[in-house]
Amino acid sequence: MSAASKATLAATTVSAIAMILYVHRSQKVDQSAMHEGVLRDMESQRLRQERQLDFDVQKALEEEYRKVQTVDDGRGGKS
Repeated sequence: MSAASKATLAATTVSAIAMILYVHRSQKVDQSAMHEGVLRDMESQRLRQERQLDFDVQKALEEEYRKVQTVDDGRGGKS
């Protein structure tokens, strides 16, 4: 094998390995970013459910209080 063919083989081998490592690293970074997005989405859903439960409890309490007492709604009438 000539020196030129050995150099070509070495250069192509090194560049192939470099490309494989770059693609592997890129996929890992993308996977990590997607995982963080999923975690953010799950946290957002948890907060939304928590707030909805708080809202439902407050609405139920308001209905109970309206049954027990008269409330002036600020428009001059009573509810």
